[in-house]
Amino acid sequence: MAVIPLLPCASIDEVLEFYSALGFTRTYRQTKPNPYLAMRREDVELHFFGMPGFDPAQSYGSCVVQVPDTAALHRAFAEGLRAAYGRVPLSGIPRMTRPRPRKNVGGLSGFSVVDPGGNWIRIFPVAGTGTPPAIGKLAEALENAVVLADSRGDPAQAAKILDGALRRVADASAVERVEALAYRAELALTLEDPARATAVLAELRAIPLTSADRARLAATLAAVAELQP
Repeated sequence: MAVIPLLPCASIDEVLEFYSALGFTRTYRQTKPNPYLAMRREDVELHFFGMPGFDPAQSYGSCVVQVPDTAALHRAFAEGLRAAYGRVPLSGIPRMTRPRPRKNVGGLSGFSVVDPGGNWIRIFPVAGTGTPPAIGKLAEALENAVVLADSRGDPAQAAKILDGALRRVADASAVERVEALAYRAELALTLEDPARATAVLAELRAIPLTSADRARLAATLAAVAELQP
């Protein structure tokens, strides 16, 4: 038995180009009488139908994809996007988030791809143990912000929550503050506010870090280095 999601889009050609960059292969394409496209990567198969006048920004299309290793798939997707677009897009449509623990799915680390049709492809591990809940106030605010932006698609509210916590919480560790600021910079780019992203990144880079801190933050610091306000 197989269940294959059928997702809307304005242009199957744009969807074909995007998913090809992610390493998918076209298995079927039809332009008449109705635009239709089927894409496949290993065991993941997605189908799309074109709708004249469709607005991707208003799309409610979504599906969950479970994979053995979300980090490995994200790296592969990121490499494909860099090759095709010169960067990993964080704002507009299409875009892709970075893997982070989601407290609304038991702490499992997932990421989302928003494709040219505005469809949210939510990618999570097949199984595993989630990250324990955050303890510090800033880390807790970061968890809430991730749910709002990466799960619910509300980056503006996520930014407000994180801004408030960054102002109020003075006793957060350097690691917690860097993680929060790194995500706030990404949110600024998602909200197309490069000035805010630049200011947040400057604050982040001014935080003194030990070698142990840098080891814990290796993935985050690597992602920060790629951010382009």
